[in-house]
Amino acid sequence: MRVQSPFRTQKDSVAEKSGPVTAAIIMAPAKKNILERLDAGEVVIGDGGFVFALEKRGYVKAGPWTPEAAAEHPEAVRQLHREFLRAGSNVMQTFTFYASDDKLENRGNTQRFTGQQINEAACDLAREVANEGDALVAGGVSQTPSYLSCKSENDVKAIFKKQIDVFVQKSVDFLIAEYFEHVEEAEWAVQVLKTTGKPVAATLCIGPEGDLNGVSPGDCAVRLVKAGAQIVGINCHFDPDTCVKTVKMMKEGVEKAGLKAHYMTQPLAYHTPDCNRQGFIDLPEFPFSLEPRILSRWDMQKYAREAYNAGVRFIGGCCGFEPYHIRALAEELAPERGFLPAGSEKHGTWGSGLEMHTKPWVRARARRDYWEKLNPASGRPYCPSMSIPDGWGVTKGHADLMQQKEATSKDQLKALFDKASQGH
Repeated sequence: MRVQSPFRTQKDSVAEKSGPVTAAIIMAPAKKNILERLDAGEVVIGDGGFVFALEKRGYVKAGPWTPEAAAEHPEAVRQLHREFLRAGSNVMQTFTFYASDDKLENRGNTQRFTGQQINEAACDLAREVANEGDALVAGGVSQTPSYLSCKSENDVKAIFKKQIDVFVQKSVDFLIAEYFEHVEEAEWAVQVLKTTGKPVAATLCIGPEGDLNGVSPGDCAVRLVKAGAQIVGINCHFDPDTCVKTVKMMKEGVEKAGLKAHYMTQPLAYHTPDCNRQGFIDLPEFPFSLEPRILSRWDMQKYAREAYNAGVRFIGGCCGFEPYHIRALAEELAPERGFLPAGSEKHGTWGSGLEMHTKPWVRARARRDYWEKLNPASGRPYCPSMSIPDGWGVTKGHADLMQQKEATSKDQLKALFDKASQGH
C-alpha cells in the first residue's frame, strides 16, 4: 500500500514529461536562474548545514570547521548533496564555508590540499549533483580571520577574490556571501562578488539586536542592497523564530529606504530562545551538546510557513539541518510549489505512514493535530530548559580575537581557561 498525496513528486513530473524516451537523448531544458525564480514568486528551497552534518559523520573537525572533505572525501560530500536534493533543495551550495586561505591555515590547522583545490572540488561536486535535478549551484564565501585581525579592506577583498576566481572558472549559477557577524565585512564581500556579473545573495549571522557593532538589521540590509546584493537575509547563529523576526526587520528597513530586494532565511535547527547577540556559539552546550535543542520536522513545517508568510521566498537551513528537515520545508510548501520532493515517497504527510504500523496506539498518531499539538519531552529530568550564555563581549580588534597561523599555545589556552573560570 502506498500513501496517496494530492501532489506529484519531482520524479513523477520528470517521468510525465519524458515518457518512455531514454533519458540520455532528452535535451534538458535551460534552468531558470535564481532571480528569474524569485521574480516569478517561486519558492526556492535551500540546503542544510554541511559542516555540522559532516562533523557528525566524521569528515569535518569541530573547531576549525573547514571544508577540506570536498577534496579528501568527495564521496561523503556528494552523498550529502544528493540527500538534500532528494529532500527538495533547489540550491546546491558549494561546500566552501571557511575555505579562504587564511582560515584553512588558522591556528595550526594544516591541509593536504590547497585552498584552490578545495574550492574547485566543492564546485565540481555541487554541479554534478545539481545536474541530477532542477537545482542551481551557489558558490559561497564567509567571514575571514583577516577581518577579525584588523587587516585592511584591500587585504580582505583579495582573499574573497581568490575564491570567486574559482567560482567564475567553474561557472556557478550565483554567489552567496554568508555567515558575517559584521556588516562592513559583508559589504566588502558583496562588492567583490558583484564584479562577476552573477546574482549575489548576502546573509548575516545576526539577530534582532543587529551586528556585533550594533548596526540594526534594517540598516544592515540597506547597506547590503546598496553594495549590490539582490537577495539579503539571515543564516546561522539563531533559531527559525529569531531569524524570521530579524528578516522582517531587514525587509522593513529596505522598504523604508525605497529599495527592493528578495529575502532568504537559513537558520539553525536548534531552539535558541536564551541566546544573546552572539548567538548559539555563546551557549555552554556549543558545539557538542546541542542535540536536546534540535527542532522536529513539525517545527520545521511551522518555520517554513512563517517564513513564507513573512515574504521570504528563499527558505533553507544551516547548522543542525539534516535532509529530513529540508524535506519538511518542501512538504509544507508543496501547495505553493505544486509538487512534493522525491524523498516524500518514503514519508507519509503529517505521519500518515503510521496507518500501517502494527501497534494501534501508534496508528492513532497518524494525524496532523496530534503532531501539531505535541509538546515533546527531553527525557532529561535534571536538565534546565534554558542556559546562561557566555558573554565575553569581544569583537573585531580585541586582543582575544586576533588570529594567528601558529597553533594556539598552552600559555594562551591557560589564560583563556583562567578567564573562563573567573566569569570572564
